[in-house]
Amino acid sequence: MTEALTRDAFLDGLVQAWQPAKGYRAATDPVFLAASVPARAGQSILELGCGVGVATLCLNARVPGLTFVGVELQPGYAALARRNAAENGAALEVVEGDLRALPPALRAQSFDHVIANPPYYAAQGPAAQDIGRDRALREDTPLATWVDIALRRCRDGGHVSLIHLTERLPDLLAALQGRASVIVLPLAARRRRAARRIILQARKGGRAPFTLLPPLVIHQGDTHPGDGEFFTDEVRALMRHAGALDLQAMARG
Repeated sequence: MTEALTRDAFLDGLVQAWQPAKGYRAATDPVFLAASVPARAGQSILELGCGVGVATLCLNARVPGLTFVGVELQPGYAALARRNAAENGAALEVVEGDLRALPPALRAQSFDHVIANPPYYAAQGPAAQDIGRDRALREDTPLATWVDIALRRCRDGGHVSLIHLTERLPDLLAALQGRASVIVLPLAARRRRAARRIILQARKGGRAPFTLLPPLVIHQGDTHPGDGEFFTDEVRALMRHAGALDLQAMARG
């Protein structure tokens, strides 16, 4: 990747990641996603569409002793993911290619956890000027295909964790019907605001009833009084101190 790069801090500097100065840039979504994964030392993680690897790096910083495989379509982002993994001490193998055509060796593997932040927006409409951003945000591969591949690569009893737009929840649930038990955590920017995003966690082969958790509120107050984050205490623990979002415990009450 020859364009300008920035080296950005996540988890209060615990993770440092190179990413393009323009185009698709990781922000809070991969941090939320990583926080939600109920991984334990010694387990294996597959990230579909890993980008520059921020979700993997954040999970690696929180839980030691994990092994990772990332699949990334765009060569420049895949190269940055390898660089970021090496600089952050993550055991990450990056497979460059289309998730719809995984190499045979990867199709033969199963993982304890599969994670993904699939593209948010439908393929129709004008493309973004930056090709990398357009590919990262616009849905070329159907969402149901992402879910199917994630489930196929997840071991029985393992977990698939996704972050996506709330409006796509019906599509996600349809793709998971009869194949997993599901917990959903809405993410609301502020109190009394509609949740625009959700974290979905599916246990492959699970039979527990569907659980919709109360929203996680991201920011304090009704507005930003000035520059700054103004995260709620719970979200600050995730964003700055590598805290965990234990959806299973939330579901148990």
